[in-house]
Amino acid sequence: MPPEILIDIAILGAGSAGLYALREVRRVGRSFVMIDPGPLGTTCARVGCMPSKVALHAGAEWATRKALSQIGVRGTEGLSIDLSVTWAWLREQRDSFSNNATGKARTAAGEHLIEGSARFLEPTLLEVNTPTGVQHIRAKKVIIATGSRPVVPAWLAPVQDRTVTTDALFELATLPARIGILGLGAIGLEMGLALSRLGVQVIGADLAPQVGGISDPVLGERASARFGREMDLWLGVETHLERTETGVRLRAGDREAEVDLLLAALGRRPNTDGLNLQDAGFPLDARGTPRFDPATMQVGELPVFIAGDANADRPLMHEASDEGAIAGYNAARDTPTRFARKVSLGIAFSNPDIASVGTRFDALPLKGVVIGTAGGDKNGRARIMGATDSMLRVYADASDGRLLGASMVAVGGEHLAHLLAWSIQRGETAAQLLQLPFYHPVIEEMLQTALQDIVSQLPIRGPYPLGLALEESA
Repeated sequence: MPPEILIDIAILGAGSAGLYALREVRRVGRSFVMIDPGPLGTTCARVGCMPSKVALHAGAEWATRKALSQIGVRGTEGLSIDLSVTWAWLREQRDSFSNNATGKARTAAGEHLIEGSARFLEPTLLEVNTPTGVQHIRAKKVIIATGSRPVVPAWLAPVQDRTVTTDALFELATLPARIGILGLGAIGLEMGLALSRLGVQVIGADLAPQVGGISDPVLGERASARFGREMDLWLGVETHLERTETGVRLRAGDREAEVDLLLAALGRRPNTDGLNLQDAGFPLDARGTPRFDPATMQVGELPVFIAGDANADRPLMHEASDEGAIAGYNAARDTPTRFARKVSLGIAFSNPDIASVGTRFDALPLKGVVIGTAGGDKNGRARIMGATDSMLRVYADASDGRLLGASMVAVGGEHLAHLLAWSIQRGETAAQLLQLPFYHPVIEEMLQTALQDIVSQLPIRGPYPLGLALEESA
């Protein structure tokens, strides 16, 4: 048996959560090792949010030519695009982000970085397989930040050689003429729109009745109509797959189409199944994920903390950063501290963006809620931008107008979503927010309209003009 290396804290994973945990561990001078099987570089930088946004930007740039005729431009029909060059440019941008993340990991961990795969023998004893042999590490505390990987269900096996995930999509030498996308959550929808705007024929299929994880049925209908103009949407029905001589045939109800390639965008699963958690004595839920406290990130009563995609709770980069910081702070101390979690915020950069803030529509109380609605057709800036199909829905307490949540399909939605997240977390009411300045003409006036709609439905109105506050006395 190899000798045990004794350490204060072992961090499994050098992604976003692991690096934020490491920051807190180093801040108080605890000894540590950081273990990662590679490749280094965060999921966001390598295969997630950054390359997907590069693809969306490229698609938007190319699609702009279609609108130029409205302002008198001629000859755009003669333009062409080499998608192999487009995708090579994307990889250059992706590699820049990924190399930067890799460099940060190596710099932060330094000589304490162990590149290898780990598994638990006990909650504080790790076996690590490295290129130079097996190491045993005994730590006082352990942080699990092992990230996630794409879900590839067994039923895709017959067409596996004609299927890619987002981990492989960006490595294609060129893009297919026709692609089928299975799963239209944020990732599937974003990539479907990016590819469609680049000229690829896209068929997007999902058992869910709405795209982008939308739970508000009014917005769901608006989103389906808007994005259905750019790609075929097969929603709410099961899609069957069949190999053909050159591709894959999709069938759903009375619809049928053949594609050259499938993109499986069916979610991600935590990289915890190879950690030997059950045998090592971890408390697990039905999915095999460690049971943990989201305010401390502690797993049961063990000296172990779990953060980021590994816990499958809030699989977003900004959440992974917060969770990593919480886990690192608590692992470096004798008694865990409970931290308040930030208001939930999710954005699909679909242009118009789909965003959900705070309490989702399907989690609202059945009574005691008013909804303020604003449409792009009544917003001057949206009309100029050709975004009249934008819509914002803000949910508020019916007694006092305190904001509970919001959802939207809106141009500039990424910015509206942040304004609303900050307001909800601060406990603002619709009337209070209306006392803040709103410029004209801006997309933010959609929020002003929705807030006015909320106030109009409240039981009590103040005596003063809406949106004005009394001067403070000296």
